[in-house]
Amino acid sequence: MSAFHLAMPRASLLAVAICMALPAISHAQSPPPQSASSMTAPTQVLDTVTIRGMQPTSLPTQVPTTIEGITGDAVRERINASDAEDALKYFPSLLVRKRYIGDYDHAVLATRASGTNNSARSLVYADGILLSNLLGNGATFTPRWGMVDPAEIERVDVLYGPFSAAYPGNSVGAVVDFVTRMPDRLEVHARAGYALERAQIYGTHGDFPARSFEVSAGDRWGALSAWLSVNRSDSDAHPIAFATLPASSGKTGTPATPVTGAIAGANPRGQPWYVIGASGQTHTTQDMAKLKLAWDIRPGLRLSYLVDQWHNDASRGAETYLRDANGTPVYSGNVSINGLNYGIAATALPLQRTEMKHRMQGLTLRQGGNGRWTWSLAASRYDYVVDRVRSPLVALPLAETGGTGLLADSHGTGWTTSTARATWRPAAHIVEFGIGADLYRLRTQVSSLQDWQHGSAGPRASAFAGTTQLASAFVQDTWHITPRWTSMLGLRGERWEARDGLLANASTVLRFAPRNQSSLSPKAALEFLPSRDWSLKASIGRAVRFPTVSELYQGTIASGSIVNNDPDLRPERSVTSELSAIHKTDRGDVRATVFNEYTRDALYSQTDVTVVPNVTNIQNVDAIRTRGLELATHANDVGIAGLELDASLTWTDSLITRNHRFPASEGKWQPRVPRWRANLLATWRADDHWSITGGVRYSGRQYNTLDNSDIHSHAYTGTSPFLVADIRLHYRRDAHWSGALGVDNLGNQTYWAFHPYNQRTWMAEVRYDL
Repeated sequence: MSAFHLAMPRASLLAVAICMALPAISHAQSPPPQSASSMTAPTQVLDTVTIRGMQPTSLPTQVPTTIEGITGDAVRERINASDAEDALKYFPSLLVRKRYIGDYDHAVLATRASGTNNSARSLVYADGILLSNLLGNGATFTPRWGMVDPAEIERVDVLYGPFSAAYPGNSVGAVVDFVTRMPDRLEVHARAGYALERAQIYGTHGDFPARSFEVSAGDRWGALSAWLSVNRSDSDAHPIAFATLPASSGKTGTPATPVTGAIAGANPRGQPWYVIGASGQTHTTQDMAKLKLAWDIRPGLRLSYLVDQWHNDASRGAETYLRDANGTPVYSGNVSINGLNYGIAATALPLQRTEMKHRMQGLTLRQGGNGRWTWSLAASRYDYVVDRVRSPLVALPLAETGGTGLLADSHGTGWTTSTARATWRPAAHIVEFGIGADLYRLRTQVSSLQDWQHGSAGPRASAFAGTTQLASAFVQDTWHITPRWTSMLGLRGERWEARDGLLANASTVLRFAPRNQSSLSPKAALEFLPSRDWSLKASIGRAVRFPTVSELYQGTIASGSIVNNDPDLRPERSVTSELSAIHKTDRGDVRATVFNEYTRDALYSQTDVTVVPNVTNIQNVDAIRTRGLELATHANDVGIAGLELDASLTWTDSLITRNHRFPASEGKWQPRVPRWRANLLATWRADDHWSITGGVRYSGRQYNTLDNSDIHSHAYTGTSPFLVADIRLHYRRDAHWSGALGVDNLGNQTYWAFHPYNQRTWMAEVRYDL
């Protein structure tokens, strides 16, 4: 593979760190075979994740494939984790596109073969309850990370790839499971945190603080146990959007106001532009309250209930960089820049106000234990109780005090899930089977407002709605053939339905015909133990990812017909395989994994150039091929007593091999899947009280467009490579008091995934545990 010989000076630093760890591990005395899961305590056996605490992961750990994990204690000691998704910051091949602390609507998870614009190609759960927002596929359909308090995390585990029949095709990238705490005795935890970012992006210069407070308590009274947690996050974020004017659009002869302050630069295509202002400067106040109850009806049989309510008030402001001759800010109208005249729309620098109240509930009856039979019944519901977004149609400064606008109301949106599963353990087999039903409802109406800040909804401006449903059944058998050989065979059957599709504007309502489709997805895995400290694993699985409600039914009506929507989209069909070699010793483990994925009919927004006029909407891309190599290691006491090291390096070659509707994209890189990724997390524990952790995260060159025309990545709407370093100093005074100081993005790099990520951010926290 010639790509391995590409120059990569930054990623090579982490590769060297991995190679340095290998000799120390390979020369250690070999213990009994253990798991390849990194970032966990080395008290494990091969193909089994050993969990400390009451609740094990819900992931199928008996399936011989790649699972990585980290404990909640390790997160709190080693990672600057202001939000739950930060627990994934250093996992191999994973990236969460978190733009600022408290990012509630764009923090999408990227995996080996899927970028941060493919939110529906991964699954996130908390205690088995779905957090992934499968109403759409894109940046605005982020998992509901806010439903997990970082302080309550017991552990986080990740299953790479669609290799378990228990999960739908959205598992094609990865399945993430947050396991949270339930108490054995009285527990009280409190945490206060403060963070400060000093950002300089284009013409914006300022301090952006974030404050967080968390309190949780739990206890057990015989067969009953309860856990209550509340937290508040109050953060100010740097701007995430910028108003621009193409330099080539300037004209002469039109009366205009001369202005200064425009910043000359180039857009991602390398074309000259002016940046004239910033918007999306977000102040968000988020409150979460969660109650968990459990009743141990008899030994091994537990009834659990969870209710979680999340409230968010957010406002997004804007600023202009332009000033007239008197120094007065200019927000819109005709302006003159360097002798040429430009028109600025009233909505070029928008404001926004958001009120959200979401509620999640879950009920589970589970029979566990070590018997031949275990089973569970589970149901969950996620509701948009309140979800209103207000935006003005008038320009600043008038918009600051009122004016007309729009209200987008998504009340009635949400999803429900239900499953019935059982596990049978006859002799050398572990047989799992179950059925499930998932329902997703999207309801959004956009109404006119006379007063965009406080007014009631007026006439309808637009609306869209729809429902999808997935009924499923699965069976898989893990067979320990001999002490050295283990196999797994699985099959998942699904029937998908889409109905109630509706698209409307102020005068027209169009409805879509219902659809249904069925699919079968086989899975297989094999593990061989050639010696006490080596393991070889091979996995293959088919995944079918059906279109989401928003992909099917959002669009625009013109002249009484839909102009940019395709309700007949085909599902994505992927075949994914991997081959891993794991070496485990008493000092850690090393894993090398070769992976491959071939996807037909991938769902992307693109322009169909085969029709006149061209149409831009969600379309099927004929074929995408991804292959790569992932190296990961976890090691303890590597050369220095008390030193713990986690490192990973991933090479990926992901190409669009066929796309007849947009031929310019054929042979180009899949958007937002970089060629190189690397992570390094090193912790040195000086004694029982002090530890210091250094982290490095690298992502190589990538693109935001299917034809890779965005060649200038270090600009707004670009997607740039980055190398950022983090540091954390943790102090534990005793069993009750602890604190930490940390810095994320120590080198203050400015880097982009369409929007800018955080620049250098200082963090401090204090914690009390009883």
